Amino acid sequence: MRNPFRLDLVLLHAPSVFDFRERAMLQGPVADVIPSTDEFEMYPVGLTSLAAYLERNSYNVRIVNLAYRMVHKRNFDPERHVRRLRAKVFGIDLHWLPHANGALALAETIKRVHPDAKVLMGGLSSTYYHEELVDYPFVDFVLRGDSTEEPCRQLLHALRTGGALDAVENLTWKRTDGAVVVNPLSFVPDNLDYIDVPDYRYVIRSVFKYRSLADVVPYLEWLKYPSTMILNARGCELECAVCGGSASAYKLMCNRGRPAFRSAEKLIQDIRTIHSFTGAPIFMVHDPRMGGEDRARHFFDLLRQERLRNEFVFELFFPADDAFFDSVRTSTPAWSIEMTLETQDETLRRSNHKFDCSNESVEQTLASALSHGCRKIDLFFMVGIPGQTAESAMQIIDYCDHLIQRFGADPRLHFFIAPLGPFLDPASRAFEDPALGYRHVHTTLEEHRQALLHSSWRDVLSYESDAMNRDEIVETSYALADQLNQLKFRNGLINKTAHDLVAHHLAIAHEAIAVMGLSSQPDEARQAAALATQRELAAANSGSMNDENELKWQPSGGIRISVTLLRGLAWGALHEFVQTARRIAGQYDVAVYTPGKTYQPPIAGLRPLPMVDRTL
Repeated sequence: MRNPFRLDLVLLHAPSVFDFRERAMLQGPVADVIPSTDEFEMYPVGLTSLAAYLERNSYNVRIVNLAYRMVHKRNFDPERHVRRLRAKVFGIDLHWLPHANGALALAETIKRVHPDAKVLMGGLSSTYYHEELVDYPFVDFVLRGDSTEEPCRQLLHALRTGGALDAVENLTWKRTDGAVVVNPLSFVPDNLDYIDVPDYRYVIRSVFKYRSLADVVPYLEWLKYPSTMILNARGCELECAVCGGSASAYKLMCNRGRPAFRSAEKLIQDIRTIHSFTGAPIFMVHDPRMGGEDRARHFFDLLRQERLRNEFVFELFFPADDAFFDSVRTSTPAWSIEMTLETQDETLRRSNHKFDCSNESVEQTLASALSHGCRKIDLFFMVGIPGQTAESAMQIIDYCDHLIQRFGADPRLHFFIAPLGPFLDPASRAFEDPALGYRHVHTTLEEHRQALLHSSWRDVLSYESDAMNRDEIVETSYALADQLNQLKFRNGLINKTAHDLVAHHLAIAHEAIAVMGLSSQPDEARQAAALATQRELAAANSGSMNDENELKWQPSGGIRISVTLLRGLAWGALHEFVQTARRIAGQYDVAVYTPGKTYQPPIAGLRPLPMVDRTL
């Protein structure tokens, strides 16, 4: 009898650069406006839904966030940790390209220490580069698309039973003779109600099942500043030029003609789960109005009935009026919004399909949000967007000053600027359409992989535009950071401690650039110079564009586990274990799900499992 505790699949998340602890790199401010560090240790939330779906189907699946563990403890040995894991398949996410180096190095490591195991890759970047990816000798499979839960079950079932791999949906693979086979990308569900995503119950349950909290922590400071999220959809209705998650990008990569939405009822269920273990802020991915005003109103009507204490953070993709903010205000105890304007230039926003409206409409939205009690408004601007000159970028400061004066230096307004980097997203309009004015410096997956090893973020940047070269992007980013830091301090939006810390980090960054050179030295010389200033580079790689605390939401109540939740998790774990043991003993097999059916397990007292509707 097969060991019911044996792992079928380990899902691993790699750092951006696998050996970052042995390198000295001026990685710059590319991670200053996200929760994780410059090693991008936050793993995709889709790993949780994938793991939970497979465990419901009698497979043991473990998530291991190697990136977090490597950032958290300098003496953590990732190869040793991987060597101790035993599974037939190791899955690695390559969702966004900043993981190109770490993900591929991890795949090589797995093949070296577990030569008989299969290496599976997935994510948007894996999907885009699937044929190049599977050409590497250490990659066996690539699952394409944005929803790989059912295709992964098919793959594991085929490997377990010796079934035909050409029947596995969305799979790119190699025959024994090395020939690459690209199966149809046919599993494209039109809604997200067949799974829980993120699946927080799986995460909590896995801590007990696999006896490790460190493996599933999302990012470095999560235990101190926990935040959670709900996913509105996979796919998008908008066509923002630089976004690899735009409508045309999803069409190109994932064969998705429209977003797959999660119903309001399921979103409320997700919120209840989060509320059962934490009072931390809940961030909704995508504008709640995406999918229509009626859908948004229905969601807020249901949310109003919950009477929760968690703060909510909503993205806005276009202007909002008093009626919208009234719905938000009456549905939540506290709320904030995030708006990515990219630029103050209305013409550029229109051509890039980002907040295609007048600045007056933007300001009316801000006024309405503030008057309805919004706790915090984060406004994001960008350096390097299509058509933006250095002069135009510097005018962002004038517009921020205008907003500060118009709203009386309201401390709820927070301004952030970041360079577009380190890469252009593959499948975005900026990447695919030469008319948008970009010149590619790195194009293939291998070029992006090697670019991440450069000692200066100037050389990591994968593009130059008709309006700015890479040196200008670097110089303009730091010039804007300096002026914005002064503007905030001058108007009382940050204190002297925060101002001085950002100024200190900026000074170190300028010194590092002066020592390493922008483009005049070969990379070997820059690496040697970087090694000589390795300690200082740590400061230059964080908090040089803004005070890191500005982006943090203060949690209410921390993490708590209710007795009811524990009972449910214990029951679910027992259910999964008995399923696995019985299936291995031959008493039943994994069901191929059919519409309208519920699989009845042949074990007295167990609840039936919900089945996936294959007509999705």
